[in-house]
Amino acid sequence: MIIREAYLSKIRPFIGKDIIKVLTGIRRGGKSVLLEQIRDEINSAHTIFLNFEDLGNQHLCEYNALHDYICEKIGNSTEQFYLFFDEIQEVQGWEKAVNSLRVKFKADIYITGSNSQLLSGELATYIAGRYVSFVVYPFSFSEFKSISADYTFDDYIEYGGMPFLSSLNFEPEISKNYLQDVFNSVMLKDIVKRNKIRDVDLLERIISYVLANVGRSFSATSISKFFKAEKRTVSPETILNYLKACEEAYLLYRLKSQDVNGKKMLKVNEKYYVVDHGLREAVVGANLQSVEILLENIVGLELLRRGYKVCVGRVGEKEVDFIGEKAGDKLYIQVCYLLNDESTIQREFGSLLEIKDNYPKFVLYEEGSFKGNYEGIPAVRIPDWLTGKTVG
Repeated sequence: MIIREAYLSKIRPFIGKDIIKVLTGIRRGGKSVLLEQIRDEINSAHTIFLNFEDLGNQHLCEYNALHDYICEKIGNSTEQFYLFFDEIQEVQGWEKAVNSLRVKFKADIYITGSNSQLLSGELATYIAGRYVSFVVYPFSFSEFKSISADYTFDDYIEYGGMPFLSSLNFEPEISKNYLQDVFNSVMLKDIVKRNKIRDVDLLERIISYVLANVGRSFSATSISKFFKAEKRTVSPETILNYLKACEEAYLLYRLKSQDVNGKKMLKVNEKYYVVDHGLREAVVGANLQSVEILLENIVGLELLRRGYKVCVGRVGEKEVDFIGEKAGDKLYIQVCYLLNDESTIQREFGSLLEIKDNYPKFVLYEEGSFKGNYEGIPAVRIPDWLTGKTVG
């Protein structure tokens, strides 16, 4: 088992505090195991752990039933109890039960869910201001490498970081079957069922289009025109609704575009990235043949994983792949596969040189003969940046 220290270090300061800890993220992305790691670290005899996707707990998937069950378990005890509720969205009206338990007992509460709207809506007012949330992502490349030193960056590009793959030893056929199963599960349980989507075939086609074009600018209108060319009429509004449902299920991340010099957000040139590029391999295939856009996806998700607010940058007519902001600091990143010939060097460094502030700037690359820096901007190999061998 990989101990997910990057998350545990953020959660530890809140252990034992009267605030609900909420872990959200893609289905099968590691939330349940992280919840178990928190439980094991606390190591208390006064622990109740419930997974609401376990059919054995189906009778508790209503807030009164859950509340009564926990009350019976704790009884009149005044001890600190630790309550762990996995996939809490399966419990109807769960906020009412959780808030009541928080008030009624000396309870330290941890919950997980697979939808970003878990804490929105009318019911969420019950715990508003009384929770802290953490987004859990699939394995980073550093975590992937910690499984085995034999695993290469090409392996990571092809299979991604869904945690259970390590139990399959990344056997090609088995791994891809598993990733397809994960994709189907996310689509059916967290997108179709939750949003009552009837045209599942259309949803699949939209997702396939986006996965084939991760990191490329396109609009709902352009997707609509693509379908029209295939003799199928789909409104841009429907496409946007389906894409929003995919974002809420943590399958896709939409990055807005920012004018670097004007400091304003733009309504064009938004891009979508997939939470785990292994899922793209399962749906679209050919990750290693589309390595350049996959590298951009990997870097973008790593910035999110490191806690940056991320957007795409524009400097005049030039593009900056990523702008990351965190705690008042900022960095700019260009991503490319091959950093070798003069025209590529001029293109990749050129947009960064147009930015006149003093925040860190990097060109991240996979292959190439260029070394060192260009007019003070360092070039860093992507695997080195991902494993923390450089700042940023």
